[in-house]
Amino acid sequence: MNLIEPHGGKLVNRVLTGTERTEAIERSKGFLRVPLTSTSVSDLELISVGACSPLTGFMGKADYDSVVREIRLSNGFVWSLPIVLPVSDTMASQIKEGDEVVLTAQGGHELALMTISEKYAYDKKNEVEQVYRTSDEKHPGVARIYSQGNVLLGGDISLINRLPDLPFQDFRHEPAVTRRMFSERGWETIVAFQTRNPIHRAHEYLTKVALEGVDGLLIHPLVGDTKSDDIPSDVRMACYKLMMEKYYNPKRVMLSVFPAAMRYAGPREAIFHAMVRKNYGCSHLIVGRDHAGVGNYYGTYDAQDIFDQFTSEELGMTPLKFEHSFYCKVTKQMATDKTSPATGPEQKIFLSGTKVREMIANGQMPPEEFTRPEIAHILMESYRKA
Repeated sequence: MNLIEPHGGKLVNRVLTGTERTEAIERSKGFLRVPLTSTSVSDLELISVGACSPLTGFMGKADYDSVVREIRLSNGFVWSLPIVLPVSDTMASQIKEGDEVVLTAQGGHELALMTISEKYAYDKKNEVEQVYRTSDEKHPGVARIYSQGNVLLGGDISLINRLPDLPFQDFRHEPAVTRRMFSERGWETIVAFQTRNPIHRAHEYLTKVALEGVDGLLIHPLVGDTKSDDIPSDVRMACYKLMMEKYYNPKRVMLSVFPAAMRYAGPREAIFHAMVRKNYGCSHLIVGRDHAGVGNYYGTYDAQDIFDQFTSEELGMTPLKFEHSFYCKVTKQMATDKTSPATGPEQKIFLSGTKVREMIANGQMPPEEFTRPEIAHILMESYRKA
């Protein structure tokens, strides 16, 4: 089958195996250990398995500056978020350009080797204003940037070990694997659905409408770091599995986790989600209301409008832009303003993950217009146990 090409034309693989891995581990015994934050651990995994192709490591200064300023890598490829390795001044003082270091998770678990090609300072205020469109520290992405180290390390990485006991092993499919699974199913066009919420009725509507125009749907929930008030990934996964079993055609839908950390960067993150899903083999991405947004920092359709800055050839995949959907009391089904005859707000029930969370937190069972009753039951149980 002819799947979409990876971003940059080639799927990167930075995972060492066999003799190459054994030799790297032996060589690294005296290297400096550099501990990573959970966000950097997620980024490391995405780079190593090719989800961030064409990146082969953490960005150097030329790529960083170009991404912040131009939404492109220095070679011209579209890229919207800095994928960088921040360290403290103290750690940076121990490292010289040309050094090899071992990257570790919290607790000292050795993950990868990194050849330091660059060590450079950066302007945090400029980054947050360009990438997040705000310098307000109440924004979770901005707060993370301001709290991280003042020096960035750039250079190629080579994964030697994975984190033990990673969750969702049966659904942790790397880009090479999803591509093989799509081909085995005979799919050439696949639409990805990015989510950090359980699938409520609006999501179900959007995904099924999108599926009508392609061969398959990849439900691809983000399971890395999210805000503390977001629904935990294990609860969400229970909801996704139930939805697939009861409300989707299993021959046309696949579930796989996306092990990224959430940036809440709105429009910029929508572009990132598109390029990464392209590497997983998806030809389309659903971009709905306030994609990857938080609070009131972005306009309702800013994450859709940003795609218009690039040509279809540059993007290499197609955003599917959906208007805000709602339950139409007139037709008694999900709709948007394009399809609903409703003439006033009293005839529309707007749905959102935030609204569902609020109702459940208050002990209210959401009505069927908001979410399937089985999903509401799972969410209610999780709040009772919390």
